[in-house]
Amino acid sequence: MIPFQTLKIRSGVLLMIGIIGAMDVEVNTLKKKIVNPVPAEIAGCSFICGYINDVMVCVAQCNPGKVNAALCTQAMIDHFDTDKIINIGVGCSLSEDVVIKNLVIAEDVCQYDIDITALGEPKGYINGLNRIKIQTDKEISDKLSRIAVLSGEKIRRGTIASGDTFIAKSTLKQELKNHFGAICGEMEGAAVGHVCAANKIPFAVLRSVSDGGDENAQMDYPAFKKIAAEKSTAIILKYIAAEKTQLELLF
Repeated sequence: MIPFQTLKIRSGVLLMIGIIGAMDVEVNTLKKKIVNPVPAEIAGCSFICGYINDVMVCVAQCNPGKVNAALCTQAMIDHFDTDKIINIGVGCSLSEDVVIKNLVIAEDVCQYDIDITALGEPKGYINGLNRIKIQTDKEISDKLSRIAVLSGEKIRRGTIASGDTFIAKSTLKQELKNHFGAICGEMEGAAVGHVCAANKIPFAVLRSVSDGGDENAQMDYPAFKKIAAEKSTAIILKYIAAEKTQLELLF
């Protein structure tokens, strides 16, 4: 195993993977697999760094919501020098083409609850970044997609919409689909993406669908969230294994 302190190299190869999930069910399995774990708590978020499959990782639980996700992402970048960040977890369907247990890999993300239309900007417009949708990293997203397909999962790629609301109304679901073209909704991914874009850090968002984002969500979500979280965890573990293969070619 390459020493923890010297694993980072200056070759441009991405070696420190940051993984962020909002809830314990989304990250606990990953945390348990970390070898030589080094825990930390920053800004109310818990971090554990170490190795999974000889690949250096930093796994964090940010807690639900955009502000929590943004705090966690910036802390991860500042304190752990991550080269890329992947946000994992569960989400709801916003499209008839996306069903419970499907995986969604974001092409881009948006924050649907930013609204300064009264000042003449389009809904969801992010001042500073000066855009509505934030593109995910194509290389990471393509790799996640290939792994998921080869694992027999049904995947969809498109826009994931984030906001500080648990989506459980058909009217909101339809609005997000119509206005943003979103196929999946959740509460953290676009905040992670916002911070990563501001810091020029490659990122991706992987979601496993736990509910339909409608009036049945309050029943479906508790029933399917564990299964959905296990699916996203399985894919990220295979992603890390593929990174190990890349490292072995280098060393």
